[in-house]
Amino acid sequence: MALEEQTARKTDEADPIITADDVSVEFSMERGTSRVLDNVNIDVHRNEILGVVGESGSGKSMFADALLDAVVEPGQLSGDITYHPEGEDPIDLLDLSNEELRKFRWDKAAMVFQGAMNSFNPTQTIRGHFEETLKAHDHNVADGLEHARELLADLYMPPERVLKSYPHELSGGMQQRALIALSLVLDPDVLVMDEPTAALDLLMQRSILSLLEQVKERYDLTIVFITHDLPLVTGLADRVGVLYAFDFVEVGDANTVFSDPSHPYTRALLKSVPSLKTPLDEITPIEGSAPDPVDLPSGCKYHPRCPLADEQCRQEKPGFHADGGDEDHVAACFYIDEAKDAIEIPERRDKAELAEREGKQSAEPVISMTDLEVHFETEAGGIVQSLRGETETVRAVDGVNLDIYENDVVTLVGESGCGKTTLGKASIGAQRPTGGTLEFRGQDFWEAKDRDTGVSIPFLGDNDREEGDLPFGSIRRALQVIHQDPGSSLNPNRTVKANLEVPLKKWHDDMNFQDREERILAMLEYVGMTPPDDYALRYPHQLSGGEKQRVALIRAMLMNPAMIFADEAVSALDVSLRVEVMDLMLKLQDVFNTSYLFTSHNLSNARYLSASVGGRIAVMYLGQIVEIGPAEQVIHNSKHPYTEVLKWATEDVDESQSVEESPIRKIDIPDPINPPSGCSFHTRCPDAREACKQEEPGLEHEDIEHKAACFKEYPDSHAYWDSEPLPEIEEEDESDAAIADD
Repeated sequence: MALEEQTARKTDEADPIITADDVSVEFSMERGTSRVLDNVNIDVHRNEILGVVGESGSGKSMFADALLDAVVEPGQLSGDITYHPEGEDPIDLLDLSNEELRKFRWDKAAMVFQGAMNSFNPTQTIRGHFEETLKAHDHNVADGLEHARELLADLYMPPERVLKSYPHELSGGMQQRALIALSLVLDPDVLVMDEPTAALDLLMQRSILSLLEQVKERYDLTIVFITHDLPLVTGLADRVGVLYAFDFVEVGDANTVFSDPSHPYTRALLKSVPSLKTPLDEITPIEGSAPDPVDLPSGCKYHPRCPLADEQCRQEKPGFHADGGDEDHVAACFYIDEAKDAIEIPERRDKAELAEREGKQSAEPVISMTDLEVHFETEAGGIVQSLRGETETVRAVDGVNLDIYENDVVTLVGESGCGKTTLGKASIGAQRPTGGTLEFRGQDFWEAKDRDTGVSIPFLGDNDREEGDLPFGSIRRALQVIHQDPGSSLNPNRTVKANLEVPLKKWHDDMNFQDREERILAMLEYVGMTPPDDYALRYPHQLSGGEKQRVALIRAMLMNPAMIFADEAVSALDVSLRVEVMDLMLKLQDVFNTSYLFTSHNLSNARYLSASVGGRIAVMYLGQIVEIGPAEQVIHNSKHPYTEVLKWATEDVDESQSVEESPIRKIDIPDPINPPSGCSFHTRCPDAREACKQEEPGLEHEDIEHKAACFKEYPDSHAYWDSEPLPEIEEEDESDAAIADD
């Protein structure tokens, strides 16, 4: 079918506020020219939210920098970027002087960066940041601070408390909201947000997104929202632009792009996104990897990964073509109609249509945690209390009971600070509990350690064991960990092979050099890192994020472990890579008969990994498990209000949904040093009643497989049902307590 070439612009009377024409960014490198934006053409419309999505390394952040002419040297920015102020002459940003550009960047267009803490001066209060910005742009400081108070209040924060705080005294969510307020203090027309919520857990992400629409309308903003997480912009963006290999491949109305995408890459990206409603076997990763900016493919840059690619795609770069005559929805592809037949988008199903899978778990547990507690003593907050040596207690893990079986997958989900990571460390003996017991196959872990070593660090020893007891070294070796950031867990000065040899040398001294090499190469090939000889000699910085995670997984599996604690093992990866890595984890589990204790703040990832093998999901809040059960039951028949809130926070690629107001009573999590009385969730729970303040609900109920610590699961005779609902929380009562790290 002949296709008429279009542009990535609306054809009606659209009102652009920024236009980008043939915009490119290049960096000169020893191995060649790195082209990280490649002749980009797109308009940003006045008062819209434009979502820009794509994998890491696709050029999203460089596009954000280019919009503000903020590309750092030695990058070379070319093309035309024009700002169109309402009722005034257009301004060519690339022709502005440094002083003109400085004024433009905050007065007319502002940026919100990914890491709020990195954007603040740690030695300066939030008030100081506002004052500095106002003075630098010759604005009245008193009027500006009053506006800052309005902005902070609009973002559900107590203005005076925030203004007098230092950045480290605010939680991650409050830091990000303060940064948004700071970017808006000069009333810019355009707000460019580069992965503004990537460092936050989903509940805080979703809460901030629900505020953005309100802020946009109140302050007459145009927003460019950049993310690698496609579901994040569902229901938020008016239009979406999909970036691949440093150029847009599809642009259109957000509802249309999500419901009926045109480009093979967009369709494959949607198919690879874990979801709460998609059948597990219909979620598939994208084959191959994104191209090197120094060596971009000829023709269509997606052709090496595209199932429809032919000789025309390999030789000729496709222009934008309208989808079905809709000139506002365009894709850079020769085969739009064929792509829709060849790459089907999974249909989201009702819970009744989602079949549960049977697992192969053992009858006896590998790990048993009973009444487990991990409490930390910290210095008291006040100066006088600190001088007196007074301490405060953080109940990071508070009375957890959990068994993990052979071939099991248990996923801990919850916000940052809920205790997931601390419980995970305690489960493998990396954190000594302050109460309760940890058993490995019925043997007390810490008794074995103290008996065999006589000290409180995990050396290998073998003294005075009872008959049948395992030596501590065997227990230690059987419990492994995969860290959240695989790059920081690998020695950057050693090759992949040298990194993987370390555990083999320590625990398998019977293996010679050739044996170790053969095993390492075999494992590299098994996980798809081919040719293995090449990957074995690479250094960590020469690997992609997904490849680093594979190496970390191999290192853990080389010990043939009984259980692996996988701490947010896929959260740092692109959406398109998460399913691929989780599939690999399940494949290796089948080979090594290992178990996983997996942590995630994303219920979609939790469902995919746990439900695939008939595993469980455990929901944590302030150091306690508040709901636990089979994965599909927890997702589709939730019993605890907090689980329902997490489901609200878990974005799905559903064009019919909108970013609704948060269902929780207050955004920020309570201070773990001073948790609420009764049910710890009552301060945020939409269903809380007076009884919830007085009594703590237990987790034990008749349904022993699926349990929740909530009075709504109690019989009608319980006091909860006759007590009054709690009143609404006023904005000024919002807590400014910092969110504790996991």
